[in-house]
Amino acid sequence: QVQLVESGGGLVQAGGSLRLSCASSGRPFTYYAMGWFRQAPGKEREVVARMRWSGDSTWYADSVKGRFTISRDNAKNTVSLQMSSLKPEDTAVYFCATDRTFAGIRAHPDYWGQGTLVTVSS
Repeated sequence: QVQLVESGGGLVQAGGSLRLSCASSGRPFTYYAMGWFRQAPGKEREVVARMRWSGDSTWYADSVKGRFTISRDNAKNTVSLQMSSLKPEDTAVYFCATDRTFAGIRAHPDYWGQGTLVTVSS
């Protein structure tokens, strides 16, 4: 059974930075795509960043491009999301997810984490 556990959420002022981490266990981490999603109150869950298993391909939502950076450490089975220049509209529960393919993780991840709340105050 795959488990994804996020950490690093919290309250931050607009313009600040926050780093989310996700620890994976239960299957070999190296060969699976990883991604970060978020769900704001009253809105649908959306993908914000994803990364190919090899780390050589990444994708970002337009709303976070240039501000968020996804990275992975295959030796530690972790994926991170560095968030900077945060805005109040970035407030959401952030979820880590994994899938067998880089394309597939956007639409139907195999597994989800439980989520971590990020609140950006104005």
